[in-house]
This record gives sequence, C-alpha cells and structure tokens, in this order.
Amino acid sequence: MAHITEILPKGIEIPLQASLKIMRWIVIFSGFLMSVTFFLVVIIRYGFNGDLFAYEEWLLAVCFWGFFAGSALASERGHHINADILGIIIKNPRLKWWRRLVVLAIEFLVTAVILYWGYLMLGEEIAKYPIWKTTPALKIPYVTWRLSIFLGFFFMTIFAATFLYAHIRGVDIAYGDDADCGTINNDKEAGQ
Repeated sequence: MAHITEILPKGIEIPLQASLKIMRWIVIFSGFLMSVTFFLVVIIRYGFNGDLFAYEEWLLAVCFWGFFAGSALASERGHHINADILGIIIKNPRLKWWRRLVVLAIEFLVTAVILYWGYLMLGEEIAKYPIWKTTPALKIPYVTWRLSIFLGFFFMTIFAATFLYAHIRGVDIAYGDDADCGTINNDKEAGQ
C-alpha cells in the first residue's frame, strides 16, 4: 500500500514531503510552546501575583499555525474527522467504491470552496497594506493567522484531490483507519 505522496510526480512529491516535515515541526513547536506558556501563566499569576504581558496575542498566532498544520497532516493521513457510517453498513464492494468516490468528491469540493474563500480573505487582508488590522498590544497583523488558514486549506485540498485521483485510478493507498480503503479488486481478493 502506497503513501499518498508516492503517487505524485517527483516535481510535486519532493516539495510536498518537505512541506510535511515543516508542518510536523510546526505542530510539535506550537504544542510545546502552548504547554510551556500556560505553565508559566499559572506560575506567574498564582505564584507571583503577576501577569504574562499579552501572551494571548502571540499565542493566538502560534495556535492558528499549529491547528491548521495539524489539520493538513490529518488530511494527509486520512485521519480527519469523518461522520461517514455508511462504510460500516455497506458490504457490497461495488457500492463501497461508489460511496468512497462520492465522499472523496464532496471532501474535495468543500475544501476547494473553503480554499477559495481563504484566498479571498488573504487577498483582502494583503490589499489593506500598510493599514493592516493588528492586535491591540503587540500589533501582530491578522494576516499572520489568515495565512495559516489559507495554507492549511491549500494542503487539505491537495490531499483531497490526490485521494480522489488515486481512488479513481484504482491505486491502493493508505487512508486513515477506514477498513474499506482498498480498491474494488482488493476487496474482491479479500473475499468481501
């Protein structure tokens, strides 16, 4: 069973693999920074009766980057939230294939529409330069986390399109914990 990036041309696979490594480090760094920050906030607030100045503002940017990098990583592995219970109910391999096609097509269309809205949001924010909206205390521009939203949905759309392409082509790739991730031929070989 292939990994999702292995079915792409080398010109796309290599930068995508590098992006995935960067996203993993962003998730690790943001999780670590959030836990250390909240630890320090508790110590400073209740131990020393003080306050960590404007930590909410810079931590908001870190949280956005960590959340959307994590969302893209979950999409890359097929581990994103899924309320599709038909995969459990349907036993016919042909119907499973069509159900998977519909689910992947809807996923691709939804992420593509949200990506477009993210593009409009980011474009509107960039067009306002040099009078960007900023946070009150530290003056962090909102474009900081709007870029993370756009890039997160950019990668989610790429992975949704790749999963859809692989499913249509009949390529057997790893897709989450779903039991029916194989192609029709693999389902027949398994005796289902």
